[in-house]
Amino acid sequence: MTVEDCLKTGAATLADAGIENPRFEAASLTALAIKRDRTFLIAHPEYELTSAERRRYNDLLERRSSRVPFQQLRGTQEFYGLDFEVTPDVLIPRPETETLVEAAIEALKDQEAPRFCEIGTGSGCISVAMLANLPNATAFASDVSETAVEVARRNAKRNAVDSRVEFFVSDVFDSIDGYDFDAIVTNPPYIAADDIPTLQVEVRDHEPLVALTDGGDGLSIIRRIVLDSPLKLKPGGLLFMEIGHRQSADVAAMFDGAIWKDVHFLEDLQGIDRTVAATLA
Repeated sequence: MTVEDCLKTGAATLADAGIENPRFEAASLTALAIKRDRTFLIAHPEYELTSAERRRYNDLLERRSSRVPFQQLRGTQEFYGLDFEVTPDVLIPRPETETLVEAAIEALKDQEAPRFCEIGTGSGCISVAMLANLPNATAFASDVSETAVEVARRNAKRNAVDSRVEFFVSDVFDSIDGYDFDAIVTNPPYIAADDIPTLQVEVRDHEPLVALTDGGDGLSIIRRIVLDSPLKLKPGGLLFMEIGHRQSADVAAMFDGAIWKDVHFLEDLQGIDRTVAATLA
C-alpha cells in the first residue's frame, strides 16, 4: 500500500461515511499513520507503508469513518497558539472560544498580578492560554468532571503554567472558596437538550454531553454563573462567558443593572454574539 493508495481508498471510504473534505481528511490520516507531514505525502506518493503503518492507517480510517473526531485520533488540538491534549472526556478547543480568551487577556494585561477563576475548564485551554499570555497571573479552575480536571492538569504542565493554577472538581462555584477574583471566565454548557440531536455526529456522539448541555434550555448554568459571580468578584471585577447562537437577548436580561455595568457582547469570526462581557459595579 502506497501513500497514493491510502489517499484514494481513504477518500472513497470517508466520502461514503458522509465526511466533508474526504481527500483532505484521508491525507491527514495518512500523515498521522506514517508520522510524517503533508509535504512528505505530496513529495512521495509512491512511498510504501510498512506493515505497522498499514495497520495504524486502517485503524485510523475505520475510527474516523465511525465519526470519531480527527482531533481525538491525533490526541491534540492547537488553541491560541498552544498545543493541548484532547480526549473524549473534554470538549475539543474551538476557534470561537479564542474571542473570550483574547478579550480577557486584553482586560487583565495591565494589572500587576491578576487572579481569575474559570468555571467548566474542560481541557484547560482557556486558563492555560490566559496564563501563558499573562506571566504574572494566577488561576483557579474547576470542572464537574474529575477526568476533565486531570486532562486540564496535564495541559497546564504541558504548557509550563502548572505552578500558577489550582484545579478543582466543582459544580460551578460549589467547591471554590476563593473570592475577590479580578475576573471569571467560562465556556459553560449552553446547548439546549432539544438541540443535541441536530448536532454534528462527531460532537453529539463523541464529545462529553455534560460539557455541551445542561439537560434543559441551555441557560440554567449561565443563570447560576451570572447570579453567583458577584459573590466571587472584587468590585469592578470582570465576567467573560461564551454563549450560544441566538442567546444574547436572554442572557442580557439576566444581568441586574444595579449589580452589573457595561454588559456587552463580542462577536466571533462568523459575526455571532459569542461572548458576553460584564463589569461588577
